[in-house]
Order: sequence, then C-alpha cells, then structure tokens
Amino acid sequence: MTQTIGIFCGGFSSEFDISIKSATTIARNLPSSYDIYLIIVSKSSWYAKQHENRYAINLQDLTIRKEDLSIKLDIGLVYIHGEPGENGKIQALLDLHGVPYLNSGVLASSLSFDKWYCNQFLKSFGFNVAESIHLLKGDSFDKHEIIQKLGLPLFVKPCDSGSSYGISKVNKLEELTPSIDKAFEEGSTLVMESFLKGIEVTCGVYRNKKGLQALPLTEIVSENDFFDFDAKYNGKSQEITPARITEDSREKVQAIAIKIYALLQLRSIARIDFMLVGDKPYVIEVNTTPGFSDASIVPKMLDAAGISIAHFWKEIIERELQ
Repeated sequence: MTQTIGIFCGGFSSEFDISIKSATTIARNLPSSYDIYLIIVSKSSWYAKQHENRYAINLQDLTIRKEDLSIKLDIGLVYIHGEPGENGKIQALLDLHGVPYLNSGVLASSLSFDKWYCNQFLKSFGFNVAESIHLLKGDSFDKHEIIQKLGLPLFVKPCDSGSSYGISKVNKLEELTPSIDKAFEEGSTLVMESFLKGIEVTCGVYRNKKGLQALPLTEIVSENDFFDFDAKYNGKSQEITPARITEDSREKVQAIAIKIYALLQLRSIARIDFMLVGDKPYVIEVNTTPGFSDASIVPKMLDAAGISIAHFWKEIIERELQ
C-alpha cells in the first residue's frame, strides 16, 4: 500500500521562502513509490499542497482532506528553517499523534536551535567554542564590559534564528547597540561571540545502514564581511567543495562533527559549522535542518561525494524508519 509523506515547510520566521525551496527540492527527489504532500505552515493557516492543488489539513488528527477522502500521514519530514519546526515543536505534534518522522527529535532540535545553549552544552563536553555572552531582551548591558571581555571585532547573533538573519559583525563600540537591536528583531535572546580568525568550513553528517557518514567539507569564503544572508543565498560567497585544507584537518573536523551528531542524538541530515583556527576546529553552530535548495551547501557536498540526492533520501528513509 502506498504510504503518504508530509513535508512540513514554510514556518513563522523570515526563512519561509527558503524552507519552501528546500522542501520542493526534497520532494522532487523522494522515491516515486510515496504519495508526497508539502504541508505549508504559516501564522495564518496550514494547508497541504500536491502539485498545484491545495487541500485542507485537520490539525486535530493530522489528516489531509482530499475531496471525499481523509488521508492520514504515514511519515513526516519537518523542513522548516526556524519556528516552529527547526526548534522541535512540530516534531512534538507528530509524536503526540504517533506519526513517525525522519528528522531529529524534540530535544535534539530544541537544543541545537538555540545557538548559545547548544554551544555551552558542547563546551561542557570539551568541544571548542568562541567566548560568548548571553543576553535576554530587556536586560541591561554595559557596552564597555562586553568589549573588554570579547574584544573587537565581535559577532551579535539571535539565539533562535537561522540563515544569518539578524547577525552583525561589530567593529566599533558605537555599532554594538544597533546590532543588539537588530538581533532582537528576530527573537527574544541573543549571543555575542568573540571573533575567530581562521578558515570557515562546514560538515554534513547523516546516518545510513552502515552507520554515521561525514560528507566532504565545504569551505566558505564570503565576499561580504562575513557569511551573512546575502552571502549565503544571493551568491555573495564562494562555497568550495572539497575545502582547501590539509587531510589532517579534514579528518579532524569530520571526526568532531560525527561525535557531535552522536552526542546530540541527531537524525537524518545535519550540518555542523566550524571555524578552523590554525589546526584547532571551533564549533560555530549545529544545523538540524540545513538548507536543501538548489543553491544550498549540502547538495553540493553530495555531488562532490558522488551521491545523488535521490539515493541520499532513499538511504535516510530506509535507516530512520527502522
């Protein structure tokens, strides 16, 4: 009997359109034996989409109303970059309704989504992370104390956003407050981090029947001051795969990425970003829902590894549904 897969995409954040692109690429490459729907999530409505047709979805039991049929979801895939998917909320909904899903669970998604908490958790296990300061919206702060601790330049990032929205590089004292205000437009918490000078690389990790697999590293060289949204999605960066680093550094980064994936109990594809300072990798952040559009990094990693996108998702389905 044909099984129905619902790919949850869209979401409540600034990354709505990017999530739709990622989900569309994935849907195009899933095995044809499945009945595939995009579940478009927004603040105003949720609906199911197949080809160009829209159908109502009942959130009480997660069924799709298609003409006179009520179609139950057999499998879920949450591919929302941001609220309420990347932070684990839709995974919790799927758990409540007993719908198995392919990607990371509630705890892993929620922890990984918050940049500061995740890095502090990883730091407690001995992984290298940048020096940082955590700030809640409404908290008072002393600009001079921040700069004394972190130095200049420093980064200001929303803790609970992705795709480089709201991130600023602060080079001067007077830039700090506007950068904090900008980050708080994206969420209620932020992290300020010391600047790490080195080579930025990222590693995709997934699980198949043979175990955990690390994909070829991608080196990120931004034309802008850092890897911001414009660099990431509007072609203002070079994403060089495989990364131009030594074999020893490559092996070290891949080994650390696999350890982090296992420690956080991640599932499906995850991408872990690093700054390689000399020969020491520092974790920047963990992405449990990395971009998967035609312009995204993970498909380029797969291409470099000689793995088709269709085969990749076939492997994930076979492993994660065991």
